[in-house]
Amino acid sequence: MPFSWKGIPIGMLAKVLSATLLGIEGALVDVEVDISNGLPSFTIVGLPDQAVQESRERIRSAIKNSEFNFPVKRITVNLAPADIKKEGPAFDLPIAIGILMASECIVSQLDSSFLIVGELSLDGSIRPVNGIISMAIMSRELGIPIMFVPYENSSEAALIPGVKVYGIRHLTEIVQFLNGNISLSPAGPAKSIRINEVSGDFSEIKGQESAKRALEIAACGFHNIIMVGPPGSGKTMLAQRLPTILPPLTEEEALEVTKIYSSAGLLPKGGGIIEERPFRSPHHSISLAGMVGGTSNPRPGEISLAHNGVLFLDEFPEFRRDVLEALRQPMEDGTLVISRAHGSIRFPARFMLVASMNPCPCGYLGDTKKPCTCSPYQIERYFSKISGPILDRIDIQIEVPRLETDTLIKSNLGETSESIRMRIKKAREFQSYRFKDGFRANGLMEPREIKEHCKLTPSVQGLLREIIDKFHLSARSYDKLLKVARTIADLSESELIREEDVLEAIQYRVLDRKYWEKKFS
Repeated sequence: MPFSWKGIPIGMLAKVLSATLLGIEGALVDVEVDISNGLPSFTIVGLPDQAVQESRERIRSAIKNSEFNFPVKRITVNLAPADIKKEGPAFDLPIAIGILMASECIVSQLDSSFLIVGELSLDGSIRPVNGIISMAIMSRELGIPIMFVPYENSSEAALIPGVKVYGIRHLTEIVQFLNGNISLSPAGPAKSIRINEVSGDFSEIKGQESAKRALEIAACGFHNIIMVGPPGSGKTMLAQRLPTILPPLTEEEALEVTKIYSSAGLLPKGGGIIEERPFRSPHHSISLAGMVGGTSNPRPGEISLAHNGVLFLDEFPEFRRDVLEALRQPMEDGTLVISRAHGSIRFPARFMLVASMNPCPCGYLGDTKKPCTCSPYQIERYFSKISGPILDRIDIQIEVPRLETDTLIKSNLGETSESIRMRIKKAREFQSYRFKDGFRANGLMEPREIKEHCKLTPSVQGLLREIIDKFHLSARSYDKLLKVARTIADLSESELIREEDVLEAIQYRVLDRKYWEKKFS
């Protein structure tokens, strides 16, 4: 759009709508392009990072190599609002479109019904960007009905209903479309995708029936669990097969998980909805930033990538103390708040913690075959790496002992994952009926919901009183005990929490006394 002073033309102005990411949420950005007379220059303002500043050379080459004239004038690009840091290459395409509009290579002026994102190659082809789903959700909420996105992102953005998405392969393609020379068809949504590399079946696990039962309870109620046992007892194998018995994601949960993986750039090529629960297994050398999310404009860490799924921490005491302590807030609240100088960002972090560890540094404390070579001081120091508040937030604590020889050489297969999954699915239907205001697992109950849904008979109350006095349970441990008992009752299709449910639940709270009370002699 040309503008003048006292009738003398002095420049051209164009405006294009685009978007950026704040955490995992989309934020609207107005790309304003001013082309005026003066010494040739290309300036980008509005708190751009280095990647945005470098876009000047990509845009210049892409426009020239697409056989358009790059204006040899003073070009000023403003990314508004100016108080939000702009990161990444997603502004390449909207800036290029703004320049072509201001220089009248595009004859039509875009209104507020279009949103454009995309990274440019030097030849004018368009590369995919991260966080398209978040931007599409924002576009729908703001009433922007049309999006132009990289072709490889188009089926991903089309997962969001109410937004018409056009996938663009090259700069010339969108210019020809906006000039009315060609037509494009809106993209359709992609199919579901897999993100987990683990596979297998519970039937492959020999023995360890008590551990399988504990994992079934944990999966049914979304309870945190820790397994303690000697090397080779099957802890990792049990954990890796846990996703095979978890129920599928609900539609709302699937969209949340897909949005997180999209913003982190972890969706496979072509995008798609994630329907399986995530299983994240970071190495114990992971940094704090890798676990919770890092950089000045934080991106999701392992905690958020495990949202609505499993976070498996093998060799639990080997993780850094600050990394383990960072789990405390999300384990309690289901969210993670990261504060930076320019503000705070909230990430979803409702995960099921599955931890495994040896009973001592050498791994053979209490083993029936190999003697432990650790001193009491070494064992105490080993367990002191795990704080009481972290242990208190773990619902189920179990031992996974060495397999007996007869069990190990048996060729009989155990119960299949599908059979266990069907029981869990049926028990979760009880939970779904109980929480009528939306699905919630027992392990996620708030104190008010515990009081409402865990009503106790006088005999059960008396049993719990004895248990609290004997095991010195904290208030949080007591709540965890009730949640686990409620899940056990659901698996038995019982409306009431029975004494046998409480007695089984307390079996999963004894490790803190056996190991953490420093009785090593």
